[in-house]
Formats: sequence, structure tokens, C-alpha cells
Amino acid sequence: MAEVIWGLATSHVPSIGAAMDRGKTEDPAWKALFDGYAPARAWLAEHRPDVAIVVYNDHANGIDLDFVPTFGLGTAERYEIADEGFGRRPVPDVIGDPELSLHLVESLVDEDFDLTVFQELHVDHGFTVPLSVWTPDPGDAWPCPVIPLLVNVIQYPQPRAARCYALGQALGRAITSYPKDITVGVLGTGGMSHQLAGARAGFINPEFDAMWMQAIENDPAELAALSREELIRQAGSEGIELIMWLVMRGAMNDRVTKVHSDYFVPASNTAAGIALFDNRVARPA
Repeated sequence: MAEVIWGLATSHVPSIGAAMDRGKTEDPAWKALFDGYAPARAWLAEHRPDVAIVVYNDHANGIDLDFVPTFGLGTAERYEIADEGFGRRPVPDVIGDPELSLHLVESLVDEDFDLTVFQELHVDHGFTVPLSVWTPDPGDAWPCPVIPLLVNVIQYPQPRAARCYALGQALGRAITSYPKDITVGVLGTGGMSHQLAGARAGFINPEFDAMWMQAIENDPAELAALSREELIRQAGSEGIELIMWLVMRGAMNDRVTKVHSDYFVPASNTAAGIALFDNRVARPA
């Protein structure tokens, strides 16, 4: 059967990708952020999965805002990089895994998650920046096939944190029921606390972020109990993206081993976090 071997939570701030693409990772404004990625990247390079799943949100680049599904999953053989208005990023297109995708769709629908299924999809920075955090120099191809799992964090009402955690748990069951003997990595993207517009533009809440970083490892159910309104109050209107971390965490075992975490402020008026968990090694009781 298939096995989730690791989960990676990471911010998907577009300027992170731009800093990489423009060779600015050693600039003083960026060096601390990318130094914080180094231990996770080194570990991930030695633990390459057969397939990865990226839980992300589109930013009106692959999906028109007239049609925003609560949850969606891609089943394509290839996902092209979206042009977000300034040219596409200089990274490879993404190869998919239609067979696993279709298995996930069937399993999740059977668990009462009504998914939108994308047979074609362009992916934007919400998807490519986490891949670059994982693999900064992909060359002609990313390390493995990748499946996009989309979550609406843009338009009200966004799914509740509890629903996203439950989706992750169903995703974990779907993966382990896949008959092929493969390994899977799951990336949960977005966050951390930030608000880009309105009276609280520039809002960041380091105390909440620190609580979230600890609880996502040890007590994700506590985070899943937060209401939509409380999440926005504590993390900002765009900080609700953290619900996508809960999808990743739900797909893993109750107990995981933290490999590395780091936190950096500011990054495009966004608190940027990374947390990497090994799903194969549980801590002693």
C-alpha cells in the first residue's frame, strides 16, 4: 500500500519565488529566510517520495473568481505554470499522476467530500513557491509527480478548520488504501499570519503563529476547533490560509516527529513559517 512519509508546511509568498528567480537569496533582506530553509531542504533531498500532493489555493490565475470550488483536485498528466501578469516563473511544468489522482477522487467522494475535478489546470505561485522551497534547483523536472489539491481561502465562506482537518484525515486514508507500494509527501501551504488590505493591512501576530507552530505538531485538533472568525481575528484575513496546513497534518499519523521548523518576519508583509514532519517515526509515549 502507499505510505505518507513526510509532511511539509510552508508559506507560499510570491516574493519568495521572485527572490529565488532573481538570485537574491543571499541579500540581507532575504538571507535569514533562506538559511531557515536549508535544514529542511537537506533532509528532503534524502527522502524523495514517489509522488507529492500540494494543498494550496489558486489566486485567480488558474481559476476564475466567478467559479471558486471549496475543494478541488487535479487529475491531469501535466500542469502548466500560470502567467500571473509578469511572465511565467522559470521553473518546469509539473508532471501529474492521473492514476493516483483518480483513486483519491473516488475515495474522497465516497467519504462525502464533493470535489471539483480539474482535468486541466494552470498552477500559480501558491503551488510553485512551495515546490521551490522544497527543491530550489529542479533543473528540467521536479523531483517527482505532483498532484494539486485546492482549497478555497479566497471567498467567503471558506471551509471550517475542522472540515479541512477532516479532509486531511480522509486523504490519509485514501493514500493508504492505494494498492501500489509507493511513498507520498504532502505539502500544506499558505500563511502564516498576515492581512494585505483594509484597516489591519500589515497585521502580523507572532504569538498566535508560535502557538500554531507548536500545536500543528502536537495538538492539531485544538487548531481544528477554531472558528473561521477566530482564525481571521487572530491571523488576519489572509492568515486563514493556515487551514491548508491542517489538511496536510490530517493526512499524517496522530504522532509525528518534527524534523525542522523556522519562522521569519517580514516577508512581503507576511509572517513566513516552515515546519517539516517525519511521518514514519513516532515519538515514545
